[in-house]
Amino acid sequence: MKDRKPSWADRPVTPLDLALFAGVLALLLGGVIGAVWLIFGPGAAAEREPAAEVVTPAAPAEEGEEAAAEPEAESPYPPLAVLPPVPFPLDNPYTPEKAELGRLLYFDTRMSGDGSLSCNSCHPASDGSWGIASPISFGYPGSTHWRNASTIINSAYYTHLNWDGSAPSLERQNNGAWTGAVAGNVDPAMAEERLAQVPEYVRLFNEVFGDEYPTYMHALMAVATFQRTIVSRNVPFDAYLQGDENAISEEARRGYELFTGRANCIACHNGPLISDDSFHNLGVPEYPGFQNNPLNQITFRFEQWAKGVPDEIYYTATRDLGLYYITKQEEDMGRFRTPGLRDVCYTAPYMHNGVFATLEEVVAFYNAGGGDDPNKDPLMQPLNLTAQEQADLVAFLESLCGDRIIVEAPELPPYAPWDMEGN
Repeated sequence: MKDRKPSWADRPVTPLDLALFAGVLALLLGGVIGAVWLIFGPGAAAEREPAAEVVTPAAPAEEGEEAAAEPEAESPYPPLAVLPPVPFPLDNPYTPEKAELGRLLYFDTRMSGDGSLSCNSCHPASDGSWGIASPISFGYPGSTHWRNASTIINSAYYTHLNWDGSAPSLERQNNGAWTGAVAGNVDPAMAEERLAQVPEYVRLFNEVFGDEYPTYMHALMAVATFQRTIVSRNVPFDAYLQGDENAISEEARRGYELFTGRANCIACHNGPLISDDSFHNLGVPEYPGFQNNPLNQITFRFEQWAKGVPDEIYYTATRDLGLYYITKQEEDMGRFRTPGLRDVCYTAPYMHNGVFATLEEVVAFYNAGGGDDPNKDPLMQPLNLTAQEQADLVAFLESLCGDRIIVEAPELPPYAPWDMEGN
């Protein structure tokens, strides 16, 4: 048997080993003592607690010299700004061919039940308003609508469409407009069949979407793409924001200061769209005569039923309840989406029921603190503006109006007899 190899335990301890051991032990003890000193030593408290701020008193102003003005508090609201590029959805991207198909469909009355109405009927493209001028919009023949038809200018930027925010996209909003009982009242299958009987539409749907025959869903997408091209253009206030001091009048500049300052309009009308895209109750008065018009009241009661309100509200409601129809929360009664203010001078009348005919009336309404309503937004307070200040606000609103967006009605492709032999 071989001799066992000596282990470390059998090795004799030398003076060098003792010296190395002592050095290592000293290093370890020094590290522990240093750590304790850093944690509990006299400087530790100063590091744990922030030093008191040193305030240097401002030097007194020399005689005849004005003291420096206090800096203005930063506004909690997004500042007014130039519109960014249009946000086309990922599932419905822009192409010129799709927008052109949408333009044709926008004007085509065959997308309504009796073939008499088109999108353009309630949102006319010929005068730059893109919203019907009547306070309460007309409806499908034999009925009437119950709200003012909103303009579609800049509708690409909203996340909530319709006065009550019921549509989350233009595609969904168009579906309601085409199929709604007091709007287009068309059956989607009927709409598809009509489109399939127009050879030019068959060709265009195939070119744009790859469809063998036109589909209703793709028709909605094409119209929405066209609508997203209707965007404010050459707005004087935008030029002012970009540095052109002469782009708007002195009155408009004063109105801008009021809008973002003492009048506090910016609390709800802010950002590039000049809307918070949210909902507020302003205490808007009823449109005169609405309750005495049989067709208005038939539509009004139908809407209560269709939107699923409790029986008590169906029988007793006398006003449009806005966002309540979507949330069924009492605190949302009478709240409506904040409209954007770009091109506002072209889109009269104003409010969800078209009760105000002019911007002067709208400003006077806000100056009085709105109307009477138990759910009125606390932001609505009397402004106590002078007549000149109200006029300055109107001048500012007019500076938000760019070039009128005019689109002429196209020549629509005709039906063609079905080729029974060649199909």
